[in-house]
Amino acid sequence: MSDRMNSSQDIRTIIADRVSRRGFLLGSAGGLTAVAAGGFVGSLFSGQAHAQGVQSSLTFTELTRIYDQTHHVAEGYKAEVVAAWGDAMQAGQAAFDAKTMTAADQAARFGYNADFIAYLPLPRGSQNSDNGLLCVNNEYVSFNVMFDDLADDGEGGAKMTAEQVALCNAAIGHSIVEIKREAGVWSVVQDSPMNRRITLDTPMAISGPVAGHAWMKTTAEPDGMSARGTNYNCGGGMTPWGTVLTCEEGASDTFGGDITKTPFADVLERYGYDGSDYYGRARFEDRFNVEKEPNETNHFDWVVEIDPYDATSTPVKRTALGRMAHEASTVVVNKDGKVVVYMGDDDYFEYVYRFVSDAAYDAANPASGKDILDAGTLSVAQFAADGTVTWLPLVHGNGPLTAENGFADQAEVLLKTRLAADALGATPMDRPEDMETNPVTGRVYAIMTKNKKMTADKLNAVNTRPENFYGHIVEMIPPGGVGVDADHTAASYTWDLFVLAGNPKDPVHGATFHAETSESGWFVCPDNLTFDPKGRMFVATDGANDFDIADGIYGVDTEGPARGLPKLLFASPIGAEATGPCFTPDGTTLFVSVQHPAEDSDMLANASTLWPDFAEGGVPRPAVVAIQRLDGGEVAA
Repeated sequence: MSDRMNSSQDIRTIIADRVSRRGFLLGSAGGLTAVAAGGFVGSLFSGQAHAQGVQSSLTFTELTRIYDQTHHVAEGYKAEVVAAWGDAMQAGQAAFDAKTMTAADQAARFGYNADFIAYLPLPRGSQNSDNGLLCVNNEYVSFNVMFDDLADDGEGGAKMTAEQVALCNAAIGHSIVEIKREAGVWSVVQDSPMNRRITLDTPMAISGPVAGHAWMKTTAEPDGMSARGTNYNCGGGMTPWGTVLTCEEGASDTFGGDITKTPFADVLERYGYDGSDYYGRARFEDRFNVEKEPNETNHFDWVVEIDPYDATSTPVKRTALGRMAHEASTVVVNKDGKVVVYMGDDDYFEYVYRFVSDAAYDAANPASGKDILDAGTLSVAQFAADGTVTWLPLVHGNGPLTAENGFADQAEVLLKTRLAADALGATPMDRPEDMETNPVTGRVYAIMTKNKKMTADKLNAVNTRPENFYGHIVEMIPPGGVGVDADHTAASYTWDLFVLAGNPKDPVHGATFHAETSESGWFVCPDNLTFDPKGRMFVATDGANDFDIADGIYGVDTEGPARGLPKLLFASPIGAEATGPCFTPDGTTLFVSVQHPAEDSDMLANASTLWPDFAEGGVPRPAVVAIQRLDGGEVAA
């Protein structure tokens, strides 16, 4: 870590420099004029110079902050469970029973720990907001509240039976279910031929520059052109040609064995592999033992493309998008037709990335999107104190990315994406998570959820947060114009801070929300976000429980006098995070995943909540909820 931190200026130091200069500007007439005009200089302070009495364009009555065993939503709204862990996905399946469910049964039921959500209308290519496919990541399992006999003591992987391990493997990945809204109620269509589970055992294709590489060849896949399963599916994205991109957010603790006995120990170390085998897989499958199948590790940490409309299709690992702990894969079609994908690498001091396709997408011919993500330029961001961000191409032969420096070809650049970004001097960030583009303004927002490892010696004196427990949101502005005129392929953008999260009334936090942010409106640890059809931001948080408040969903204006003024819409139950927010095309439903309820408990017998069923002798179940206005109008009206 120290070598990388010395290679380029860290983001906190850059922020400190910007804040220092802002302090001077705000003390001058010119600075105040810039803020009042809503200019670039004033955006860090998110409207704090505006007069009192500013009204958010989000007209809902803000939920008063609450944190208990169940979920809550603002007055005038309802939040109902659409699909939960273990729910039947096929007609005729028995009701969920955690105590009798087998691995084979789980493979045909809704997965665990819902995260990223995509809603794809039916039929394909339509804007139907009453019938569509709900595509949901199932990131990982919380075995301490799934089974009676396992505790959160670090020994679960060593204690699980073969059947428990297999069940957990079948509970992760991705769930696709057809859903329909009738009389304002969403439900799963259990006899839909498109209902499907993708798990750690699902066959996958490998495409792009890494396909067939020597490091991808294993006993089971000797040609290096295929893989088995997907893992730690956290963030994601949707493509305009009707597919879903699911992000593999690392695999470092899912393998056992001594990584120093592999031929690429330095790469595995850089990716955080420690041989801990947290889920017990290496005890029962040789492919998860790095000493027996070292190349299996290289089958993970990719973006996987899935066609949810075709239940017989094979998911594809798109290696041109790089190898990292992917947290996002947000797709934008640039004004020249090039496909742009924004991605964050979710770990301490990691980087922000962008991919630009070689070919142009033809909206009149959706088939032109097939395999378009296999050829293009992956770049990493370098932020400067003058408010510019430069995209550094991760291309073999560019600067230090040569064979002499350990990058034999483009495949090795991608297999060692993090090391290549290190070599180019990218800017280490405070745990980059989701990246989303505002559909109205074209601005790009990158979430830094927090960085507790940031030390005071890396900070400028004006920065009051040597340990960033609170997180912040970075705003990047492509050149060329607003909305569809923005050039997402440009070599450099401008950047600024949208908000620094935290409690505005606690000077230690150093938060920069709008001056009229309420006691219920401020948030910490932003994790991912989405936009409604009018361009208002909705932020999901992960980590608020550490501050004794619920993780939830907050609506925020990004433009106008209420810019940076958050309002609490939804609160999760105890021990859970809110994640994966996704609107229907008409904006009348906001789907949200409630992940890992009661995970903060040491074991099931002491579960802090049995949400959402609250059944005696039952278990807490992660689920997707649908938030709707009681009058049926737009959620963010």
